[in-house]
Amino acid sequence: MRNANVKIQGARDTAKQLVAAYKGLLAMDESNPTCNKRFAQFGIPETAEARRDYRELILTTPDLGKYISGAILYDETIRQQTSDGSSFIDLVIKAGIIPGIKVDLGTTDMAGFPGEKITEGLDGLRERLNEYAGMGLRFAKWRAVISIGNGIPTETCIATNMQILAQYAALCQEAGIMPIVEPEVLMDGDHSIMQCYDVTESVLKTLFYELYKQGVDLEGMLLKPNMVLTGKNSIEKSSVTEVADATVKCLLECVPAAVPGVAFLSGGQDGEMATNRLNEMNRIFKSRIPWALTFSFSRAIQLPVLEIWKGKEENKIPAQQELCYRAKGNSDARWGQFDFAVEPEREPDIFNYK
Repeated sequence: MRNANVKIQGARDTAKQLVAAYKGLLAMDESNPTCNKRFAQFGIPETAEARRDYRELILTTPDLGKYISGAILYDETIRQQTSDGSSFIDLVIKAGIIPGIKVDLGTTDMAGFPGEKITEGLDGLRERLNEYAGMGLRFAKWRAVISIGNGIPTETCIATNMQILAQYAALCQEAGIMPIVEPEVLMDGDHSIMQCYDVTESVLKTLFYELYKQGVDLEGMLLKPNMVLTGKNSIEKSSVTEVADATVKCLLECVPAAVPGVAFLSGGQDGEMATNRLNEMNRIFKSRIPWALTFSFSRAIQLPVLEIWKGKEENKIPAQQELCYRAKGNSDARWGQFDFAVEPEREPDIFNYK
């Protein structure tokens, strides 16, 4: 029992540290096929060496730890070494960032439910989590995806995915690892903002019911949800304030105050728009919400960096400057002080290379 209490306290401490000091998370946990797909957009070689070079570029960015509290890594990354022979886990820690790991094995079609997905990876997860804890990783992430469409999502799809998320979270805390729980209602489709609200509300209420049944300690976890948005193919366009209002209202209806923080995914949003929407939530509601509202973005931060880098060493410093600029903008959004119309200085003084 004492060992279990120590592990729960460790998870609680990690959760608090990840949402402290107006920082957020960098989701650099793309699977190899996803990473290669992004590389292909910019003519970057789709190789393990190029993926290593890119991850090293990110994690050696000066002062990144001023804005980023945690980095979600991929299994390949934690087994790679940097150009000087260091492990990536050590590099993350040296940067003042907490290392974490994506542990789900991706989605597959849900049998008997056309158009719906189930996330795999529970088999052998206890053993993998124990290995990751021994390597110094302090948190994990699992993603479930829920689509909105004709007759979907079904109650069965929602319930099954949330049961799996809760089982994952319980296994994490058993291993002394803090779980990030990611139930993503996808932007794909032409649904209205109210349809997204209704589905997100159902997903979150089911999730916390399942977490309760599994005995998951809410103070030792973080939630990584979607924002409440119109479908990307919808003719309806919601204002930044409407998105902020609908998202925070939904969270207040569903998320217990014991949860330390909500770290939004960008989910295919334009980078500046995702930042602006996060900023609006904190600008309007910060004094009225019980949890930290922060970011756990991937494409919204990284795509502009890839576009500059293009796999070329001579583009490394400008790419790192862009990364730091994007990270700082999202840190400002945690204060409600990001100005969408005014580009902040990119702080070239912190890049003192010789």
